[in-house]
Formats: sequence, structure tokens, C-alpha cells
Amino acid sequence: MPVFIPTSLAEATQLLTKHPDAHLLTGGTDMMVEVNFNHRHPETVIALRNIPEFKQWSIDTASGLVHIGSSVPYATMEHGELAKALPALAEAARTVGSPQIRAAGSIGGNLGTCSPAGDSLPVLSALDAVVHLQSEKSTRSVSFAEFMLGPKRNSRQPDEIITGITIPLTNGWQGYAKVGVRNAMVISVASVCLAIHNGQVRVALGSVGPTIIRCSESEAWINGVGLENVDHAIAQEFGEKVRKESRPIDDHRSTAEYRRHAVGVLAARLLLRGVQK
Repeated sequence: MPVFIPTSLAEATQLLTKHPDAHLLTGGTDMMVEVNFNHRHPETVIALRNIPEFKQWSIDTASGLVHIGSSVPYATMEHGELAKALPALAEAARTVGSPQIRAAGSIGGNLGTCSPAGDSLPVLSALDAVVHLQSEKSTRSVSFAEFMLGPKRNSRQPDEIITGITIPLTNGWQGYAKVGVRNAMVISVASVCLAIHNGQVRVALGSVGPTIIRCSESEAWINGVGLENVDHAIAQEFGEKVRKESRPIDDHRSTAEYRRHAVGVLAARLLLRGVQK
């Protein structure tokens, strides 16, 4: 099995043009599990970990945008300036696997796999992230909502590489919470990200549908109520509306009924946390 390790984006896109069926590898925290269990048999691999621009991130307060390269590890997002700018992403990053996994795993990998259980993905949805892609001949940017198409399906073309994401800064509170079968090193059973910007609530759900679910009806309802009127009863009603927008299934990790209950509870708690700040 040939493994190519390009050191520039130009070299990587050229290799992908020549080998359109190649598997793209960043941290390998998803792909190598499938290889080890004999579920995937890559014939060619292009490892992207040595491309400098994929490891870079920046916060531009003038434009109000944060850029994160596709290979920036979760460990970098847990603390420091990135965590201050994007606290919900920091909270999600801290729930990813073990320290070893967080040192290798990245948003680029989460986007490439596009599992509804991906910890960073509800955050990208709630914060209106934009995904950047590049091929040998062109570049394009798509909203996260347009990028994720279904379980482990996305709109990346065979000759494209995910180079990074851009996230607009918010001026209000944001938070993330998830439920798993234990407290650490666990795949999400249900997850919620809630963000407030210009006094308006955004909420996105993970692990309770074929894609990340943006709860537009619940958002419209709570924004009509107004954050200044939120109390425990309003938060409970908000959680119930979020629960109704989820579309979970029964599987080996949990039941659909429990997942619905969990996202409702998490959404209500996050809303109360947000208005109390």
C-alpha cells in the first residue's frame, strides 16, 4: 500500500488528482479504527499531517472571523486564545477521546468522516461555520449545513481536500454538552451546542439524526419569547421543543427514546446557563 506524505498543499492536490480513490489521512483516529477492524482496506493513502498551513489558526477581530486549519489538533483548542474565542468548541474538544486522541484528532478528520456523533460538528453548525476545500484547479467554500449530507457523507468532491474552516465570532454566551455511556473517552449518545449572538439563540444537535440537526423551530420560538423572559419553566418548554425536533434511532449505544430525553435536558440546561451569564 503506497503512502504519500506531501509537504505542501500544491503537492497534496496533485497527488489526489493522480490518485482520486486515495484515502486522506490526518490524525487517523477514525480511519485507523476501521482499518484495524478490517472494515476498510485503503489501497493508497495521502497523509496530510506535514502540510504547514493545515496546522495554522488565526483570530481576526477586525473581520470577526476565526480560521482553523484542518490539521489543528483538538488539544490546541482546549485552552488558550482559541478556547477564549470559541468556548463551545473548547468544551467539545475536551470531551474527545483521551489526551492521545486529542493530540492527533482534528476538525478536518471530523468533517471528513462526517459522523453525526462527531463532537465538533454541532458546534460548527450552531456557529455557522464555513468549510474550505481545494483541488488542483479550484477552491470553494461551503456552509456546514451544505457540507454534511448524511451519516458519513459530505459534499467534498473526489479531487478536493478540506483545508480548514472559518467561524464567525459571536458576542454572546456559547456552550456544549454531551451524554455518553461513561464520563470520558466515549462516543456521544446525544450532544447539544447552544450559542447566543446579538441576543438570538442558535441550537444544534448531534447523535440524534442522520446529520447534525439545527433546531430552527425551537430557535424561532425562544427568540420570540426573548432571553430576558427565560426562567426554569421557559427553559423546560424550550427543551421539550428541541426534543421534538430530534430524529434519533435505536442502536447499540442507546435508544431513540433516551436520546430524545437527553437532548431536551441538555438544551434546557444550556439555555439557563446562557441567560445566567
